[in-house]
Amino acid sequence: MTAAGEHQKVTKQSVTRQQVLDLIEQLGVGNAIPSERQLSADLGVSRLTVRAALDDLAREGYVVRRRGSGTYVQHPKIAQELTMTSFSEDMRRRGMVPGSRTLSMETELAGARLGRLLNVSPSEEILVIKRLRLADGETMAIETLHLPKPLVPGLEAKDLDGSFYELYRDRYGIKIASGTQAIEPTVTDEAESAALGVPLHSPAFLFERTSRDEAERTVEFVQSVYRGDRYRIVTELSRPQS
Repeated sequence: MTAAGEHQKVTKQSVTRQQVLDLIEQLGVGNAIPSERQLSADLGVSRLTVRAALDDLAREGYVVRRRGSGTYVQHPKIAQELTMTSFSEDMRRRGMVPGSRTLSMETELAGARLGRLLNVSPSEEILVIKRLRLADGETMAIETLHLPKPLVPGLEAKDLDGSFYELYRDRYGIKIASGTQAIEPTVTDEAESAALGVPLHSPAFLFERTSRDEAERTVEFVQSVYRGDRYRIVTELSRPQS
């Protein structure tokens, strides 16, 4: 294909994408969009062009495809700001109802790596808690908490339905004050896909956070897998003073 032909193809797809985006705004969240055949006729482009545009919009989280049902307008992505807030605090601030479902809770020996991250002996017992995080009843993330067991005596799975930071503060007197966080792109494995209700190898964000309390003790190491179709990362930037 010539350069002019390639440019024409890209332009046609981008125009179609924008037209479908305009339609999405008119329809609103949860509504079905017309079929590929209908969009092809309405927009005067091939079904291949329509399909490519819908593929882009699905990857970006604007629409969701349901096998045997159709394509539907998706909730807009949540802008994840890089602050020391808990999941529950973040969702409430956005006017959403946070939720949590405990998937597992086990006692393990810290071992070398987690011992180093939590600043405890490798032979010390830690709690490993896996939770499914929800917002307005929709799956958002899988969170795996690693906690020094002596910090949370008597903790049970039934205690973990709400904000863990609030539980830490109110029951154990531990206030999260600072932390270090790393973020990287990933894809969901079989277990994560099943728990989140997304296709295998869906795009996701892996968050790893080590948090400290006011006394500078390391009080948690958390790994969270956030759905890539529901989140985007937002941060404030400033140039350093010369």
